[in-house]
Amino acid sequence: MRKEMKRAEGTAIKLSTRQQKIVETVRRRAPITGEQIAELLGVTRPAIRSDLGLLVMLGHLDAKPKVGYFLGEAEESLSRPGAAADASLLPVREVMGVPVALRETATVSDAVVTLFLENVGSLTVIDGSGCLAGIVSRKDLLKVALGNPQASAMPLGFVMTRYPNLVTVSPDDTVRDAMGKMIASEIDGLPVVQPHAGDSADKVEVIGRITKTTVTRLFYEASSRG
Repeated sequence: MRKEMKRAEGTAIKLSTRQQKIVETVRRRAPITGEQIAELLGVTRPAIRSDLGLLVMLGHLDAKPKVGYFLGEAEESLSRPGAAADASLLPVREVMGVPVALRETATVSDAVVTLFLENVGSLTVIDGSGCLAGIVSRKDLLKVALGNPQASAMPLGFVMTRYPNLVTVSPDDTVRDAMGKMIASEIDGLPVVQPHAGDSADKVEVIGRITKTTVTRLFYEASSRG
């Protein structure tokens, strides 16, 4: 009875952006302590205490003393029989990863270091208000670096592909929608965006990212237990 109530509550309660980031962090690095999660998110441990408690209560996370947090029953259910057939219909917000972003004033050298440290193929570039300014990929960096000894000091604003000349996806779009956009545009990933809350109606803020690796992992985990 108690577990059924948890599932019902978990379905009804919509996770916040920070809670989604916590779940994704645990998905990638479990087992992981609360202090490590807070450090990766750039916040203090007390700031996410209530988030962790709620995620455990709803079954998204589980925890063991002296071990740390790992995925709970609600998240593991994606890998159970029948999940593969429904995986493409999941909303992007349920599978998206944490965006890896730099300011447009950061340099090409900063971008190269970040790409290797985060092990990603592209970076989100944001402006001073935190809105999407563009995307810079490994190909972009390689193109500008070849035969240009001053390239490392160039700001990303001169290198990136600028928004709105980008393909993006909404958190409410399905995984299938995201797959279709990546295939049609022959790209490896998409920024997940939502309208900016400020005065500029044409600006968007990045709340996540979804890549071909994300989709491949989703289907592998679902089908491997199907």
